[in-house]
Amino acid sequence: MFRNRLSGAATLACLIPLTVLSGAGTAAASGSDYQPEMVAALARTLGTSDAAAVQRLDGEAAAQRALTGIVRDGVRVDGAFFDGKGALTVNTDQAGVAKVRAAGLTARTPARGEAALAAIQSKLDALASGQAPSGVAAWGVDVAADVVTIKVADPGKPQAKAFLAEAAAFGSAVRVERVDRQLSAQATIYPGSKMTINATSGWCSVGFGARSSSGTQYLVTAGHCVDGLPELRFDGTRFAKGTSTRYALGRDSVDMGIARVDAGNSIATQVGTWGAAGLVSVKGSTRAAVGSSICKSGATTGWTCGSITGYNQTVTYIDRNGGPDTVIRGLGASTVCTMGGDSGGAYISGSQAQGMTSGGPTDQQCTWNGGNERGKSSYFQPLGDALSYYGLTLNVG
Repeated sequence: MFRNRLSGAATLACLIPLTVLSGAGTAAASGSDYQPEMVAALARTLGTSDAAAVQRLDGEAAAQRALTGIVRDGVRVDGAFFDGKGALTVNTDQAGVAKVRAAGLTARTPARGEAALAAIQSKLDALASGQAPSGVAAWGVDVAADVVTIKVADPGKPQAKAFLAEAAAFGSAVRVERVDRQLSAQATIYPGSKMTINATSGWCSVGFGARSSSGTQYLVTAGHCVDGLPELRFDGTRFAKGTSTRYALGRDSVDMGIARVDAGNSIATQVGTWGAAGLVSVKGSTRAAVGSSICKSGATTGWTCGSITGYNQTVTYIDRNGGPDTVIRGLGASTVCTMGGDSGGAYISGSQAQGMTSGGPTDQQCTWNGGNERGKSSYFQPLGDALSYYGLTLNVG
């Protein structure tokens, strides 16, 4: 039986950043340097025309240049802000008022100013350095209002009460606002991206997003990537937690597993191709026939392609750390090149999601974004089998 290396989380490889965006757009209007997509989005937000949005951007740029000029001339600037109509107000002292106005800007002499408010914020930051003030959503300098604003979601929590009591010492320089919700890190993560395991240096690659009948969001991945049910991190921030795996080191098993995606995060319905082919939309999970073209996205080798050579394959994986061999059943086989750290990464044929990287030959070497490399091979966990076993529905674009 063919003996493979486990392309798993503990395998090290070079860090290569994910690139999923295409080049810059064309000019939004004659003589404009702004991307049309940005102009259109701004116009929708403001409820105005594209031309009016460009005019506003031009006005803001001109005001910024004027601000740079008066600073260069020695005017003391203690913060600045645009109002709702696009006018730039500058905090300054009495000596600078005339020069600010001469530059076509609005002058203000504030009670406190940005520097004093920043000092207050630093003291609040120090209060939170030992323990996060649970129930307090955020705090920061509001230059326009000339205060430090504290946003509180649950003032009844002990940590919030203690934090607000300390903040009260700053008097009217601090304003407390009630908000409805706590905050959490949010990320949309593309299949094929790098995900680290717990706080270690090991990694796997992101598979596909799916949901339960109740709407709970999951990442579907290779089982060995969530062995031990670890925390999964993207760019250093947790986005999911392993909840189930059928992989068992040293035993006859199946290489499928899932992780529950944390609130506020999501797995994109487009596969990232590390700059090779833009974003590939996921439209379904119909199993492609043997011989079909297939590509995979992974953090170690990027976007590599080949063809499907079989299904229902059983393999024996050796453990590079000296552990017992593991028999894995039910895999798909392909001529796609993979290496350690690609595990869990997304296989797709056309617009149909096919599976997640499981393993490949020991010490196989792949070219980054190498396309179809002759003589190479890998195994993948079929996505449809995992969705059926866990009772999940694939998220599609």
